[in-house]
Amino acid sequence: MSKLIGRVQRILMTPAAEWPVIAAEPETTAGIYRNYIAILAAIGPLAMFLKTTLIGYQVPFLGSYRVDFTSGLITLLLSYGLALVAVFVFAKIIDALAPTFGSQKDPMLALKTAAYAMTASWIAGIGQLLPFIGVLIGLLGAGYSVYLLYLALPHTMKTPADQTVAYAAVSVVAALVLFWITAMIVGGTVGRAGWMGAPDGWFGGPVVKRDTEADEHSALGRLAEWGKEIEAAGKRVEKSAEATGGVPSGAAVGQLLGAFVGAGSGEALSMEEIKAFLPGTLGGLPRADLSAERNAALGFEVAEAKARYTDGAGRNLNLSVKDTGGAQGLLALASWAGVEQSREWDGGYERDYRVDGRMIHERWDVASGAGEYGLIVGNRFSVEINGHAASIDELKSALAAGVDIARLEAIAASAKK
Repeated sequence: MSKLIGRVQRILMTPAAEWPVIAAEPETTAGIYRNYIAILAAIGPLAMFLKTTLIGYQVPFLGSYRVDFTSGLITLLLSYGLALVAVFVFAKIIDALAPTFGSQKDPMLALKTAAYAMTASWIAGIGQLLPFIGVLIGLLGAGYSVYLLYLALPHTMKTPADQTVAYAAVSVVAALVLFWITAMIVGGTVGRAGWMGAPDGWFGGPVVKRDTEADEHSALGRLAEWGKEIEAAGKRVEKSAEATGGVPSGAAVGQLLGAFVGAGSGEALSMEEIKAFLPGTLGGLPRADLSAERNAALGFEVAEAKARYTDGAGRNLNLSVKDTGGAQGLLALASWAGVEQSREWDGGYERDYRVDGRMIHERWDVASGAGEYGLIVGNRFSVEINGHAASIDELKSALAAGVDIARLEAIAASAKK
């Protein structure tokens, strides 16, 4: 532990002197995960768990709000798992972009770069326990991590001085796009178990092994294919840079980022198109308001339409349709990763399960007479209804009658061709 604390102190206090040491020392992926990443990446999720389950949030006029222990623990595990994955993905981005900026590709050094540069952000995660200034601490940590990345690249990836700023900037932007899309998808993806493993083969479904290769139809096999697409896109960036004297084409870089997010057609439905899936009435209730937004970053688009339905006397329903557009590959990964689970309490339950290949989430609470029901359609769309009803079956019927699921499936299928 003293070695870990010493490394953290040096990377935060004297990074310019520490990066050459980090670059030169021998390391393995397992070693850096076990001795550094796995420990520091837990700080933020643990702080969030303590805040939400033990300390609670102060809600004006309502007092302190806490989540139940089980929900808090599930969130802790999911957040921690995603944090571990995020380091790996960030390292892949750094390594894939290296030739673009005259740097040397090296997966191990890229992992070192990602892991130690994220130190400031991980340490700043403790700020979640502090009221008011927690967000500021988080922003400062993120900003300092960007600075650490800038200092690292000349030593770890052998980046020329005139390319360091651009390399750091593009790496950060690419990572932010990836994490932004992931957050949007995870926030709206049905199933709260998400990215955790399952006994009968990780990421759902049995894994058939042939000479250490996963069955191509299993989730693990699809993840392997995803990795091959990223590698192929990285090679296209290198060839493009060679053909143009060191500067790759925008199309080649776009294909690389597209491979990272599992890009499909690259376009989400327009606001008018996605709003058309929200009916004028739902479950016998008139629509009270309707909104839609469509966002794009580096060519990857996501769109969402939301509507509220009410009788004005306390019965309300909310309906949303999300389109992951060019990043639909990430939603497919979330679907493959979906784990069937169920929990019950006095007067209610929550379940995540599969039907005909779809991930479905439902939650019902008898005391409040409210619940939620959602599903992933064509590994591209997320559809969810929530609110007050006589039963969960009423919510299911309202969604089935109000949203043209078959049409969404057809759109998703046509984009894959």
